[in-house]
Amino acid sequence: MKNVVIISSDYTGHGHKSISEALQEQFNIHEDVCLNIIDGFDLGGNMWIRVGKSYGLVTRNAKELWNLAWKISKRNPLFIHEFTELTIRENFIKLLRKLKPDLILCVHPVFNTPILNILKEYKINIPFVTFIADLISISPLWADKRADCIICPTEEAKQRCLGFGVPEESLKVIGFPVRSRFTQHILSENANKNINYDLSKPLECLIMSGGEGSGDMNVVSRILLDNFNCNIRIIAGRNESMKEKLEKTLSQQYPGRVEILGFVTNIQDYMLTSDIAFTRGSPNVMMEAVACNVPLVITGALPGQEQENPDFAVKNKLGIYCDNPLNLAEAVSNLLSDNAKGLNEIKQAQRDFFDHDTAKKIVNYSLGLINKNAYKYPSELRAKRKFLTLRLKSKTSI
Repeated sequence: MKNVVIISSDYTGHGHKSISEALQEQFNIHEDVCLNIIDGFDLGGNMWIRVGKSYGLVTRNAKELWNLAWKISKRNPLFIHEFTELTIRENFIKLLRKLKPDLILCVHPVFNTPILNILKEYKINIPFVTFIADLISISPLWADKRADCIICPTEEAKQRCLGFGVPEESLKVIGFPVRSRFTQHILSENANKNINYDLSKPLECLIMSGGEGSGDMNVVSRILLDNFNCNIRIIAGRNESMKEKLEKTLSQQYPGRVEILGFVTNIQDYMLTSDIAFTRGSPNVMMEAVACNVPLVITGALPGQEQENPDFAVKNKLGIYCDNPLNLAEAVSNLLSDNAKGLNEIKQAQRDFFDHDTAKKIVNYSLGLINKNAYKYPSELRAKRKFLTLRLKSKTSI
Protein backbone atom coordinates (compact mmCIF):
# COMPACT_ATOMS: atom_id res chain seq x y z
CA MET A 1 0.00 0.00 0.00
CA LYS A 2 1.04 3.58 -0.67
CA ASN A 3 0.37 5.77 2.34
CA VAL A 4 -0.56 9.31 1.33
CA VAL A 5 -1.13 12.25 3.68
CA ILE A 6 -2.86 15.49 2.67
CA ILE A 7 -2.24 18.46 4.97
CA SER A 8 -5.32 20.67 4.75
CA SER A 9 -7.62 22.82 6.90
CA ASP A 10 -11.19 22.34 8.08
CA TYR A 11 -11.73 25.80 9.52
CA THR A 12 -10.25 28.50 7.25
CA GLY A 13 -13.23 28.84 4.96
CA HIS A 14 -14.24 25.78 2.96
CA GLY A 15 -11.77 26.06 0.08
CA HIS A 16 -8.90 23.93 1.37
CA LYS A 17 -11.35 21.25 2.45
CA SER A 18 -13.05 21.28 -0.97
CA ILE A 19 -9.72 20.83 -2.72
CA SER A 20 -8.81 17.95 -0.40
CA GLU A 21 -12.13 16.26 -1.09
CA ALA A 22 -11.64 16.63 -4.85
CA LEU A 23 -8.23 14.96 -4.59
CA GLN A 24 -9.53 12.35 -2.15
CA GLU A 25 -12.07 11.16 -4.73
CA GLN A 26 -9.28 10.49 -7.19
CA PHE A 27 -6.90 8.93 -4.67
CA ASN A 28 -9.69 6.55 -3.64
CA ILE A 29 -9.87 5.17 -7.15
CA HIS A 30 -6.41 3.66 -6.60
CA GLU A 31 -6.85 0.44 -4.62
CA ASP A 32 -3.22 0.48 -3.50
CA VAL A 33 -3.48 3.91 -1.84
CA CYS A 34 -4.32 4.55 1.80
CA LEU A 35 -5.19 8.23 2.24
CA ASN A 36 -5.30 10.33 5.41
CA ILE A 37 -6.41 13.97 5.36
CA ILE A 38 -4.94 15.87 8.31
CA ASP A 39 -6.02 19.31 9.50
CA GLY A 40 -2.75 21.17 9.91
CA PHE A 41 -4.28 23.39 12.57
CA ASP A 42 -5.05 20.32 14.70
CA LEU A 43 -1.33 19.57 14.77
CA GLY A 44 -0.78 22.84 16.64
CA GLY A 45 -3.29 22.06 19.38
CA ASN A 46 -6.03 24.26 20.84
CA MET A 47 -4.33 27.56 20.10
CA TRP A 48 -3.99 26.85 16.37
CA ILE A 49 -7.53 25.46 16.21
CA ARG A 50 -8.83 28.75 17.65
CA VAL A 51 -6.79 30.66 15.07
CA GLY A 52 -8.27 28.59 12.25
CA LYS A 53 -11.82 28.97 13.52
CA SER A 54 -11.42 32.76 13.71
CA TYR A 55 -11.13 32.94 9.91
CA GLY A 56 -14.86 33.32 9.33
CA LEU A 57 -15.31 36.02 11.95
CA VAL A 58 -12.34 38.03 10.66
CA THR A 59 -13.18 37.80 6.96
CA ARG A 60 -16.81 38.79 7.59
CA ASN A 61 -16.25 41.62 10.02
CA ALA A 62 -12.61 42.76 9.93
CA LYS A 63 -11.28 42.64 6.38
CA GLU A 64 -8.57 45.19 7.18
CA LEU A 65 -7.27 42.92 9.94
CA TRP A 66 -7.18 40.09 7.42
CA ASN A 67 -5.31 42.33 4.99
CA LEU A 68 -2.78 43.15 7.72
CA ALA A 69 -2.21 39.45 8.42
CA TRP A 70 -1.69 38.86 4.70
CA LYS A 71 0.91 41.65 4.50
CA ILE A 72 2.75 40.32 7.56
CA SER A 73 2.93 36.86 6.01
CA LYS A 74 4.52 38.38 2.90
CA ARG A 75 7.00 40.62 4.70
CA ASN A 76 8.13 38.33 7.50
CA PRO A 77 7.42 34.71 6.57
CA LEU A 78 10.38 33.49 8.64
CA PHE A 79 8.61 34.24 11.91
CA ILE A 80 5.51 32.34 10.77
CA HIS A 81 7.66 29.40 9.66
CA GLU A 82 9.50 29.16 12.97
CA PHE A 83 6.45 29.63 15.16
CA THR A 84 4.45 27.06 13.22
CA GLU A 85 7.27 24.53 13.29
CA LEU A 86 7.68 24.97 17.03
CA THR A 87 3.98 24.38 17.72
CA ILE A 88 3.26 21.48 15.33
CA ARG A 89 6.58 19.69 15.73
CA GLU A 90 5.75 17.09 18.34
CA ASN A 91 2.35 16.11 16.91
CA PHE A 92 3.70 15.98 13.37
CA ILE A 93 6.47 13.56 14.33
CA LYS A 94 3.90 11.39 16.12
CA LEU A 95 1.87 11.46 12.89
CA LEU A 96 4.93 10.34 10.90
CA ARG A 97 5.57 7.43 13.23
CA LYS A 98 1.92 6.37 13.09
CA LEU A 99 1.10 6.75 9.39
CA LYS A 100 4.56 6.31 7.80
CA PRO A 101 3.55 8.19 4.65
CA ASP A 102 5.10 7.59 1.22
CA LEU A 103 3.87 10.97 -0.01
CA ILE A 104 2.79 14.23 1.64
CA LEU A 105 0.65 16.70 -0.30
CA CYS A 106 0.05 20.08 1.34
CA VAL A 107 -2.81 22.38 0.29
CA HIS A 108 -2.36 25.09 2.97
CA PRO A 109 0.53 27.58 2.80
CA VAL A 110 1.24 27.86 6.53
CA PHE A 111 2.51 24.29 6.86
CA ASN A 112 4.81 23.86 3.84
CA THR A 113 8.12 25.13 5.17
CA PRO A 114 7.68 23.92 8.80
CA ILE A 115 6.98 20.36 7.61
CA LEU A 116 9.87 20.44 5.14
CA ASN A 117 12.16 21.66 7.94
CA ILE A 118 11.19 18.72 10.14
CA LEU A 119 11.53 16.19 7.32
CA LYS A 120 14.99 17.49 6.40
CA GLU A 121 16.13 17.52 10.03
CA TYR A 122 15.25 13.84 10.45
CA LYS A 123 16.51 13.00 6.94
CA ILE A 124 13.14 11.56 5.92
CA ASN A 125 13.17 11.73 2.14
CA ILE A 126 9.41 11.55 1.56
CA PRO A 127 8.20 13.13 -1.69
CA PHE A 128 6.56 16.42 -0.69
CA VAL A 129 4.12 18.14 -3.05
CA THR A 130 2.51 21.54 -2.62
CA PHE A 131 -0.72 22.43 -4.35
CA ILE A 132 -1.30 26.20 -4.47
CA ALA A 133 -4.92 26.89 -3.53
CA ASP A 134 -4.85 30.50 -4.81
CA LEU A 135 -5.13 31.60 -8.43
CA ILE A 136 -2.76 34.56 -8.76
CA SER A 137 -1.98 36.47 -5.54
CA ILE A 138 0.54 34.02 -4.15
CA SER A 139 2.01 34.33 -0.66
CA PRO A 140 5.71 33.39 -0.34
CA LEU A 141 4.52 30.81 2.18
CA TRP A 142 3.58 28.66 -0.83
CA ALA A 143 6.99 28.87 -2.46
CA ASP A 144 9.48 26.58 -0.70
CA LYS A 145 11.83 25.42 -3.43
CA ARG A 146 12.76 22.28 -1.46
CA ALA A 147 9.37 20.75 -2.34
CA ASP A 148 9.62 17.95 -4.90
CA CYS A 149 6.97 19.76 -6.88
CA ILE A 150 4.76 22.83 -6.50
CA ILE A 151 1.61 22.31 -8.54
CA CYS A 152 0.14 25.60 -9.77
CA PRO A 153 -3.49 26.16 -10.75
CA THR A 154 -2.61 28.89 -13.26
CA GLU A 155 0.32 30.14 -15.30
CA GLU A 156 0.13 33.36 -13.29
CA ALA A 157 0.71 31.41 -10.05
CA LYS A 158 3.74 29.77 -11.63
CA GLN A 159 5.21 33.14 -12.58
CA ARG A 160 4.80 34.40 -9.01
CA CYS A 161 6.63 31.31 -7.70
CA LEU A 162 9.46 31.92 -10.17
CA GLY A 163 9.66 35.43 -8.75
CA PHE A 164 10.06 33.94 -5.26
CA GLY A 165 13.07 31.95 -6.46
CA VAL A 166 11.50 28.54 -7.10
CA PRO A 167 13.28 26.84 -10.04
CA GLU A 168 11.09 26.20 -13.07
CA GLU A 169 11.72 22.45 -12.98
CA SER A 170 9.99 22.32 -9.57
CA LEU A 171 6.80 23.94 -10.92
CA LYS A 172 3.98 22.32 -12.85
CA VAL A 173 0.78 23.99 -14.07
CA ILE A 174 -2.13 21.53 -14.01
CA GLY A 175 -5.25 23.53 -13.11
CA PHE A 176 -7.71 23.91 -10.27
CA PRO A 177 -9.41 20.73 -8.97
CA VAL A 178 -13.11 20.59 -8.11
CA ARG A 179 -15.18 17.79 -6.64
CA SER A 180 -16.74 15.32 -9.08
CA ARG A 181 -20.30 16.40 -8.31
CA PHE A 182 -19.53 19.69 -10.07
CA THR A 183 -18.45 17.87 -13.23
CA GLN A 184 -20.80 14.88 -13.48
CA HIS A 185 -23.34 16.88 -15.49
CA ILE A 186 -21.07 16.77 -18.55
CA LEU A 187 -21.55 12.98 -18.69
CA SER A 188 -25.34 13.19 -18.99
CA GLU A 189 -27.14 12.66 -22.29
CA ASN A 190 -28.42 16.24 -22.20
CA ALA A 191 -25.05 17.81 -21.47
CA ASN A 192 -24.93 19.79 -24.70
CA LYS A 193 -28.62 20.53 -25.07
CA ASN A 194 -30.19 23.91 -24.23
CA ILE A 195 -26.97 25.16 -22.68
CA ASN A 196 -27.57 28.78 -23.70
CA TYR A 197 -29.89 31.18 -21.92
CA ASP A 198 -32.75 32.92 -23.68
CA LEU A 199 -34.99 35.72 -22.47
CA SER A 200 -38.21 33.73 -22.62
CA LYS A 201 -37.88 32.70 -18.96
CA PRO A 202 -37.04 34.47 -15.70
CA LEU A 203 -33.35 34.84 -14.93
CA GLU A 204 -32.43 32.38 -12.17
CA CYS A 205 -29.89 34.17 -9.98
CA LEU A 206 -27.62 32.59 -7.39
CA ILE A 207 -26.03 34.89 -4.82
CA MET A 208 -23.29 33.59 -2.55
CA SER A 209 -20.01 34.58 -0.95
CA GLY A 210 -18.06 31.49 -0.03
CA GLY A 211 -18.69 29.25 2.95
CA GLU A 212 -18.51 32.15 5.40
CA GLY A 213 -21.19 34.28 3.73
CA SER A 214 -19.38 37.61 3.69
CA GLY A 215 -20.47 40.59 1.58
CA ASP A 216 -23.69 42.57 1.23
CA MET A 217 -26.09 40.12 -0.40
CA ASN A 218 -29.06 42.29 0.54
CA VAL A 219 -28.07 45.17 -1.77
CA VAL A 220 -27.30 42.88 -4.69
CA SER A 221 -30.60 41.05 -4.29
CA ARG A 222 -32.72 44.20 -4.20
CA ILE A 223 -31.09 45.62 -7.33
CA LEU A 224 -31.82 42.43 -9.24
CA LEU A 225 -35.37 42.02 -7.95
CA ASP A 226 -36.28 45.63 -8.68
CA ASN A 227 -34.84 45.74 -12.18
CA PHE A 228 -35.20 42.31 -13.79
CA ASN A 229 -37.61 39.47 -14.36
CA CYS A 230 -35.72 37.14 -12.06
CA ASN A 231 -35.80 34.79 -9.11
CA ILE A 232 -33.18 34.92 -6.38
CA ARG A 233 -31.57 32.14 -4.39
CA ILE A 234 -29.18 33.25 -1.64
CA ILE A 235 -26.60 30.97 0.00
CA ALA A 236 -25.70 32.69 3.28
CA GLY A 237 -23.20 30.02 4.30
CA ARG A 238 -22.27 29.89 7.96
CA ASN A 239 -23.39 33.50 8.43
CA GLU A 240 -26.52 32.72 10.46
CA SER A 241 -27.18 36.35 11.39
CA MET A 242 -27.28 37.36 7.73
CA LYS A 243 -29.60 34.47 6.91
CA GLU A 244 -32.06 35.49 9.64
CA LYS A 245 -31.95 39.13 8.58
CA LEU A 246 -32.62 38.34 4.93
CA GLU A 247 -35.48 36.00 5.82
CA LYS A 248 -37.19 38.76 7.79
CA THR A 249 -36.83 41.33 5.01
CA LEU A 250 -36.40 40.02 1.46
CA SER A 251 -38.58 36.93 1.79
CA GLN A 252 -41.50 39.02 3.00
CA GLN A 253 -41.04 41.95 0.63
CA TYR A 254 -40.62 39.78 -2.50
CA PRO A 255 -42.84 36.76 -1.84
CA GLY A 256 -42.33 33.79 -4.14
CA ARG A 257 -39.19 35.23 -5.72
CA VAL A 258 -36.58 34.68 -3.00
CA GLU A 259 -35.15 31.56 -1.38
CA ILE A 260 -32.60 31.89 1.42
CA LEU A 261 -30.42 29.03 2.61
CA GLY A 262 -27.59 28.65 5.10
CA PHE A 263 -24.55 26.44 4.64
CA VAL A 264 -25.34 23.70 2.12
CA THR A 265 -23.45 20.60 1.01
CA ASN A 266 -25.12 20.32 -2.40
CA ILE A 267 -24.17 23.71 -3.81
CA GLN A 268 -23.69 22.09 -7.23
CA ASP A 269 -27.45 21.51 -7.49
CA TYR A 270 -28.09 25.23 -7.05
CA MET A 271 -25.36 26.18 -9.51
CA LEU A 272 -26.62 23.79 -12.17
CA THR A 273 -30.13 25.29 -11.98
CA SER A 274 -28.90 28.91 -12.12
CA ASP A 275 -28.38 31.16 -15.13
CA ILE A 276 -25.94 33.52 -13.42
CA ALA A 277 -24.01 33.62 -10.14
CA PHE A 278 -23.09 36.68 -8.06
CA THR A 279 -20.18 36.00 -5.76
CA ARG A 280 -16.97 37.33 -4.29
CA GLY A 281 -13.69 36.29 -5.86
CA SER A 282 -13.19 33.08 -3.86
CA PRO A 283 -11.12 30.74 -6.07
CA ASN A 284 -13.10 27.63 -5.13
CA VAL A 285 -16.49 29.23 -5.68
CA MET A 286 -15.32 30.71 -8.97
CA MET A 287 -13.92 27.45 -10.33
CA GLU A 288 -16.90 25.39 -9.14
CA ALA A 289 -19.23 27.81 -10.90
CA VAL A 290 -17.13 27.61 -14.06
CA ALA A 291 -17.25 23.79 -13.89
CA CYS A 292 -21.05 24.06 -13.71
CA ASN A 293 -21.01 26.54 -16.62
CA VAL A 294 -22.61 29.40 -14.67
CA PRO A 295 -21.54 32.91 -15.77
CA LEU A 296 -20.00 34.91 -12.94
CA VAL A 297 -20.61 38.44 -11.74
CA ILE A 298 -17.88 39.04 -9.16
CA THR A 299 -18.95 41.67 -6.67
CA GLY A 300 -15.81 41.88 -4.53
CA ALA A 301 -12.81 40.01 -3.18
CA LEU A 302 -10.96 39.60 0.08
CA PRO A 303 -7.78 41.69 0.24
CA GLY A 304 -4.64 39.67 -0.16
CA GLN A 305 -4.95 36.31 -1.85
CA GLU A 306 -8.24 37.09 -3.68
CA GLN A 307 -7.56 40.63 -4.84
CA GLU A 308 -6.48 39.74 -8.39
CA ASN A 309 -9.07 37.00 -8.98
CA PRO A 310 -11.72 39.31 -10.50
CA ASP A 311 -9.28 40.48 -13.17
CA PHE A 312 -8.36 36.84 -13.83
CA ALA A 313 -12.02 36.03 -14.47
CA VAL A 314 -12.44 38.99 -16.81
CA LYS A 315 -9.20 38.21 -18.69
CA ASN A 316 -10.33 34.64 -19.35
CA LYS A 317 -13.95 35.71 -20.08
CA LEU A 318 -15.29 33.59 -17.23
CA GLY A 319 -17.42 36.45 -15.95
CA ILE A 320 -17.50 40.18 -15.30
CA TYR A 321 -16.38 42.30 -12.36
CA CYS A 322 -18.77 44.78 -10.75
CA ASP A 323 -17.77 45.90 -7.27
CA ASN A 324 -19.96 49.02 -7.30
CA PRO A 325 -23.69 48.27 -6.71
CA LEU A 326 -24.58 51.46 -8.57
CA ASN A 327 -23.31 49.84 -11.78
CA LEU A 328 -24.81 46.39 -11.23
CA ALA A 329 -28.13 46.91 -13.05
CA GLU A 330 -26.37 48.27 -16.12
CA ALA A 331 -23.82 45.44 -16.09
CA VAL A 332 -26.52 42.76 -16.02
CA SER A 333 -28.54 44.58 -18.68
CA ASN A 334 -25.50 44.51 -20.97
CA LEU A 335 -25.17 40.75 -20.48
CA LEU A 336 -28.84 40.25 -21.36
CA SER A 337 -28.96 42.57 -24.38
CA ASP A 338 -29.21 41.15 -27.90
CA ASN A 339 -30.92 37.98 -26.60
CA ALA A 340 -28.34 37.45 -23.83
CA LYS A 341 -25.39 37.46 -26.21
CA GLY A 342 -22.90 38.52 -23.52
CA LEU A 343 -24.13 35.90 -21.05
CA ASN A 344 -23.89 33.11 -23.61
CA GLU A 345 -20.42 34.18 -24.73
CA ILE A 346 -19.28 33.74 -21.12
CA LYS A 347 -20.82 30.28 -21.01
CA GLN A 348 -18.89 29.25 -24.12
CA ALA A 349 -15.63 30.69 -22.76
CA GLN A 350 -16.09 28.72 -19.55
CA ARG A 351 -16.57 25.49 -21.47
CA ASP A 352 -13.39 26.17 -23.43
CA PHE A 353 -11.41 27.08 -20.30
CA PHE A 354 -12.15 24.39 -17.74
CA ASP A 355 -10.47 20.97 -17.62
CA HIS A 356 -12.74 18.59 -15.73
CA ASP A 357 -9.93 16.05 -15.30
CA THR A 358 -7.68 18.36 -13.26
CA ALA A 359 -8.05 16.50 -9.95
CA LYS A 360 -7.26 13.20 -11.66
CA LYS A 361 -4.14 14.68 -13.29
CA ILE A 362 -2.87 16.11 -9.98
CA VAL A 363 -3.30 12.78 -8.20
CA ASN A 364 -1.68 10.73 -10.95
CA TYR A 365 1.28 13.10 -11.17
CA SER A 366 1.76 13.12 -7.39
CA LEU A 367 1.64 9.33 -7.13
CA GLY A 368 4.27 9.15 -9.85
CA LEU A 369 6.72 10.86 -7.52
CA ILE A 370 6.65 8.00 -5.01
CA ASN A 371 9.80 5.91 -5.20
CA LYS A 372 10.32 2.37 -3.98
CA ASN A 373 12.80 3.21 -1.25
CA ALA A 374 12.00 2.30 2.34
CA TYR A 375 11.86 5.43 4.47
CA LYS A 376 13.24 5.55 7.97
CA TYR A 377 11.12 7.25 10.60
CA PRO A 378 12.19 8.53 14.03
CA SER A 379 11.41 6.03 16.77
CA GLU A 380 11.27 8.75 19.36
CA LEU A 381 11.38 12.52 19.64
CA ARG A 382 14.77 14.08 20.03
CA ALA A 383 15.48 15.35 23.48
CA LYS A 384 16.74 18.59 22.04
CA ARG A 385 13.90 21.08 21.59
CA LYS A 386 13.84 23.86 19.07
CA PHE A 387 13.26 27.39 20.30
CA LEU A 388 11.68 30.26 18.45
CA THR A 389 14.20 32.83 17.25
CA LEU A 390 12.87 36.22 16.26
CA ARG A 391 14.73 37.76 13.35
CA LEU A 392 13.64 41.33 12.91
CA LYS A 393 15.04 43.67 10.30
CA SER A 394 15.81 47.13 11.59
CA LYS A 395 15.88 50.20 9.38
CA THR A 396 17.62 53.42 10.33
CA SER A 397 16.44 56.61 8.69
CA ILE A 398 18.49 59.80 8.63
